[in-house]
Amino acid sequence: MATTKLTINNNGSVKIEGDFEIVDMQGNNYGLQGRTVLSVCRCGLSANKPFCDGSHKGHFEHNAIAFDLPPKKV
Repeated sequence: MATTKLTINNNGSVKIEGDFEIVDMQGNNYGLQGRTVLSVCRCGLSANKPFCDGSHKGHFEHNAIAFDLPPKKV
């Protein structure tokens, strides 16, 4: 099984690397043209949503520091 890695960047996007597909709410695939690395917008400012276009620069602050989630609810 291929690995997919998501990196939450400081003050910016989510970088996706590996074997993945991105679909809309109806299950339609975005045409990624063979890309195995791309960035998804987190700030909401991109003109190319859901993909990052760099619009966050100077307008979005978040220090990405990993932490443990609380236990799953059952």
